[in-house]
Amino acid sequence: APRVLNVNVGVLGHIDSGKTALARALSTTGSTAAFDRAPQSRARGITLDLGFSCLRTALPPQLGPGPGELQFTLVDCPGHASLIRTIIGGAQIIDLMMLVIDVTKGMQTQSAECLVIGQIACQKMVVVLNKIDLLPEGKRQSAIEKMTKKMQKTLENTKFCGCPIVAVAAKPGGPEAPESENPLGVSELIEVLKSQAYLPSRDPSGHFLMAVDHCFSIKGQGTVMTGTILSGSVSLGDNVEIPALKVTKKVKSMQMFHTPVTYAMQGDRVGICVTQFDPKLLERGLICTPESLHTIHAAIISLKKIQYFRGALQTKAKFHITVGHETVMGRVMFFSPAPADFNEEIKENAFDFEKDYLYQEEYLSKDSNSSEENKENDQAEVQLPRHQWALLEFEKPVTCPKLCLVIGSKLDTDIHANTCRLAFHGVLLQGMEDKNYTETFLPKLKVYKLKHKEGQVERVMDDYSVIGRSLFKKETNIQIFVGLKVKLSTGEDGIIEGGFGQSGKFKIRIPDGLKPDTKMLLNVASKKKSKAGKGDTTKEDESSKNGSAQPVTISLLFKRYVFDMQKKMIQS
Repeated sequence: APRVLNVNVGVLGHIDSGKTALARALSTTGSTAAFDRAPQSRARGITLDLGFSCLRTALPPQLGPGPGELQFTLVDCPGHASLIRTIIGGAQIIDLMMLVIDVTKGMQTQSAECLVIGQIACQKMVVVLNKIDLLPEGKRQSAIEKMTKKMQKTLENTKFCGCPIVAVAAKPGGPEAPESENPLGVSELIEVLKSQAYLPSRDPSGHFLMAVDHCFSIKGQGTVMTGTILSGSVSLGDNVEIPALKVTKKVKSMQMFHTPVTYAMQGDRVGICVTQFDPKLLERGLICTPESLHTIHAAIISLKKIQYFRGALQTKAKFHITVGHETVMGRVMFFSPAPADFNEEIKENAFDFEKDYLYQEEYLSKDSNSSEENKENDQAEVQLPRHQWALLEFEKPVTCPKLCLVIGSKLDTDIHANTCRLAFHGVLLQGMEDKNYTETFLPKLKVYKLKHKEGQVERVMDDYSVIGRSLFKKETNIQIFVGLKVKLSTGEDGIIEGGFGQSGKFKIRIPDGLKPDTKMLLNVASKKKSKAGKGDTTKEDESSKNGSAQPVTISLLFKRYVFDMQKKMIQS
């Protein structure tokens, strides 16, 4: 058989921009999952699930000599806002994206979200301006040119800058029009798709993983699972696992678009037949090499904020986290390298447990709160770390491959609000499979907080020691602070020796002795106090007005690891 190169084309766009009609106009072979098979979808005229169909054409010259066919598998992604979960699931297998825009409306909320997903998950894009039949013929050309310019401007700062923009009418006259109406511009679009097709980097090695989007039984044959292979390869007779159900089955036969095959690899669209399996148990999900996926309760990810997301990303906030093909609620904790390592280059897709990391109240970016405060205080440009990470804790366990794409979004935001609900994207670096990960795993994660306490010197005891106050509450166990270093505002270094009395006061030893100036200052202050104690308050008020008696403050700085069970205090 001549070779068939498969390229997956995602058809994304705002609801009602005409994605399904476009896929139908382009395709020649429908696959089982194609064209709105869900009854509620047909009734409402909207796509509810990823539909797949395909278009075959001669192999263009840039893809190598010899006979062969280029097959575009069209993945028609739903445009409904609440169905964004499905799109994110589909985006991971897309080589080329078609962003469908209603030419009469331009960019809409979901077109912007689709653009964001495209930037994360896809290398190339073609913009399709659909429904040009709705433009009056006399003004059609100028309206198309105007919208083309507008789209070029929108794409200027994205990785799709300068991508092709094609105008079509997939179904002139709308859904009710007779089938005899020929689509406009579709053959030009096919030529553009051919020019954009490339040999996607496919890798048959590694574990087999397939995203199943449809499952049905054939009498006398068994159960067929159709989907796209995300990684690795599969052959007749292989065992495959359905991890969500902890079931392993043998591959009995395989088909690619109605042609029996014995082997399929990454990027291929394939139907796999197994026996004795109830299709109702798996409508969509993942199947894989047995034991190759892990089910995790928490994860460490590297991440980047999505620029269109408005608002800060706060630690402890909850997001909808899409991992692999599942979306679950999860809570986040952000952290960065220690400030000295902000600019260090870090190995991709690996996490170093030997290093110390700094806890962050929020993801650090140009518009985050901490940078705002510094602007107000006229401080220099805030230093942002080159890399940031997050600890994700899921509300229920998720099954996913080892290194996979992660997207965090706020899907509960009002659907009609004109904002991007995708907040961050990243790569899963380390999953935690143990249910008791807070005890078994997290203590290995060295994320620290910097703590700063301040108190005052109460009085001098002798040349080498002072009594301090206001650093601890009355009920604090001062024993745990014994031996920690402190610094006086007058410059001396001290060491906490222990408590003094019952009210939270404490004794500090000054190894190098107090400076004469400090002694004078403290003696003046304590004399004032004793006078004030005798009812001579007016004098103290006057002297504090003149600002002569400045209290000597005590600073205690230490760091504490967030996941350290003993809550040890560490000073460098």
